[in-house]
Amino acid sequence: MAIRDRGKKKWQFAFGMPELIKRQRDMWHDSDRIVKPIIDVHELEEFDQRICYAMEFNLNVKLTLWSDGFTKDIKGRVHYVDPLTHQLRIEIEPGKFHNIDLEDVVGVIVVE
Repeated sequence: MAIRDRGKKKWQFAFGMPELIKRQRDMWHDSDRIVKPIIDVHELEEFDQRICYAMEFNLNVKLTLWSDGFTKDIKGRVHYVDPLTHQLRIEIEPGKFHNIDLEDVVGVIVVE
């Protein structure tokens, strides 16, 4: 007597549930999160000096930003620093500007 198994069909429904797949993707995405690095006073002064240097000589800057557990890099020229709102205005492309909170900056590198 042969075993009459449905093969792959019996498992197709379990992997076809969109809720299960979405939860697994969210779980894998959340496992890559990192804690926001603690920036001390000396590092903040160094970031300020690098930003001022880049503004003075009109050089590109590479900013590392922390947002919701992930870091991303942005390259551009520093256009304006607003001390009242603690924001940085950076020109990504000619005519395209982004406002960045200084609290989100975790790294500054001057690209010459």
